[in-house]
Amino acid sequence: MMTPRERILAVYNGQTPDRVPYMLDLSHYYLHRFHLTWDLCNGYPKPDTGLMDFTKKMGAAFYCPQQTHFWDVTLPDDVKSTAVTRTVNGIPEIVWRFETPLGSIERIRVWEPRSYSWAIKKWGVEDEKDLEILTYAMSNRRFSAIPQNYEDWADYIGEDGLVYINTGYSAMGYLLHYWMGAENTIYATYDFEDLMEECVRKINDNTLEEVRMIASEFSGPVVLMGDNFTSDIQPPSFFEHWSRDYYAEAFRIFHEHGKKVAVHVDGKLKGAIQMIRDAGADAIDAVTPGSVGGCTAREARECAGNTLILSGGIPNELWYPFSPFEKFEEAVKDWLALKDISPALIAAAGDQVPPGAEERRILRMGELVEEYGYY
Repeated sequence: MMTPRERILAVYNGQTPDRVPYMLDLSHYYLHRFHLTWDLCNGYPKPDTGLMDFTKKMGAAFYCPQQTHFWDVTLPDDVKSTAVTRTVNGIPEIVWRFETPLGSIERIRVWEPRSYSWAIKKWGVEDEKDLEILTYAMSNRRFSAIPQNYEDWADYIGEDGLVYINTGYSAMGYLLHYWMGAENTIYATYDFEDLMEECVRKINDNTLEEVRMIASEFSGPVVLMGDNFTSDIQPPSFFEHWSRDYYAEAFRIFHEHGKKVAVHVDGKLKGAIQMIRDAGADAIDAVTPGSVGGCTAREARECAGNTLILSGGIPNELWYPFSPFEKFEEAVKDWLALKDISPALIAAAGDQVPPGAEERRILRMGELVEEYGYY
């Protein structure tokens, strides 16, 4: 019988494992379940053993570490970056700020206890001047690897999973999710296209230095990339113009160093699967059939072809007690049935298992994989 790690590696190497790998990102669920502090200002230089132990207890392989500290990022002397937690009217906020010779920008997130998350309160880039400041700050970063931190995570999980290395966002991802928001970013590509193109090119060129560092300095066999892709925000034509060159070059660098690349696509799938596949990725992570993804599991496979790995399968709403348990079981079995088409398949959540999910569904998914997942 293969170990969880061996199953995942078999799929990435184009082989057929003894059964479909089963892995989960339980990080958000785990924090909520045990009422743990979610500190976005600091990473984990040491393994998050509690999360890894809990994932193993739930019967799933571990793969997706959060807020790791696998490398240091330094800025030029004339750029100051700060992240400060404060309380306003009894509610925690985090303020991220860049100070440069061109001026300063800041973005703010506020704690939402009901969703156990940090919601956007203020975007940091509102006009052309702000964009110039962001470009100046982020196009001059330097990256230095701390490979032992990764090895500590990998050693702790051992054969019970495979620690992915998360590269973070591309330039467009930083704009969409951190500094401008989707609406403002899309408008900016029309209102000041030349400046946007300069910003994206300079930040992506700098981020490729991070890619080269990861590729050459780390032993991890799988890298996780992506901008939380969804084809209603970044359709193929938008991706082709703004991001494809960066991703294609990153894939080339990682492949040259013997690494496989999964790309996080947690929204609309039609169009997104093909554009990521054609750019050269090995896997799509967080595949979510149903209303979120806009297609069935079988349709996702048809879009992907038989060699691109599909990792995911279970829509977020099906984890909750209000959703009929039978529909959850049906979704798991529908996903596992894709193994009859191709072994390029991993059973996981569509994105993360959400806070408030019903624990028996996590355990039941593992049972269903054991029952229906063998080749």
